[in-house]
Amino acid sequence: MRIYSLVLAACLVAASGCASVATSSHDLIAAAIANPARTDADRERDGRDHPQEVLALAKFHRGQTIADVFGGAGYYSELIANIVGPKGLVRDVNNPPYDHYAKEGIGKRLADNRLPNVRYEVAPTEALNLGHASLDGAIMVMAFHDLYVSHPEKGWLAADIGQFLGQLSDALKPGALLVVVDHAARPGSGHQDTQELHRIDEQLVIAEFKAHGLQLVDTLPVLRNPDDDHGKNVFDPVIRGKTDRFVHLYRKH
Repeated sequence: MRIYSLVLAACLVAASGCASVATSSHDLIAAAIANPARTDADRERDGRDHPQEVLALAKFHRGQTIADVFGGAGYYSELIANIVGPKGLVRDVNNPPYDHYAKEGIGKRLADNRLPNVRYEVAPTEALNLGHASLDGAIMVMAFHDLYVSHPEKGWLAADIGQFLGQLSDALKPGALLVVVDHAARPGSGHQDTQELHRIDEQLVIAEFKAHGLQLVDTLPVLRNPDDDHGKNVFDPVIRGKTDRFVHLYRKH
């Protein structure tokens, strides 16, 4: 009887531990979003971007190294920093044009070593220095379409998509997860609306990532908007902040 009781107790402890693991990701995300140190501007953005759901899809956890690719001023970098914890690392990686727009915001966010586990990096798109199998995961929010855009007068040239995705795929460890969020374009339009509307056909995105060893494994409907006709520039006041956005989860083979 005593042996049975000990076995039962061990099973209950194990079950409790499993339940704790299962809920810890949700709790970490909720705590990161509720952190009183966050800015009012970030909290206002929460209502548009639904980070709770997006980060739950990402499944990032303590101790991981995560890249926020073209993460701008670090909205997601800060949230992820609180999820991965002090033994984890967030790499907010921008190219020079993104750095131009993000410099002031990221400077304030990281001032006085406020987020010691966030490393801000600036590198050209063709040489992001992500390393080989260095990342446990990554996120790229409303930025992939910009790789097809060209504004030479601003120092922004369309990227070699294959070369960029080759870098990203190589940097992810086998089995690592990548979240991609972007503004949806008209189905079948490919990348023809990237320049003028800042939108991209999600089927093109799926095909491009698949060609570089990144398999679509899940999607999230929380940012979809059926009232968006995909015909307006994403900065048009009529639709800004309310565009139809796809959320994809990819896994590295």
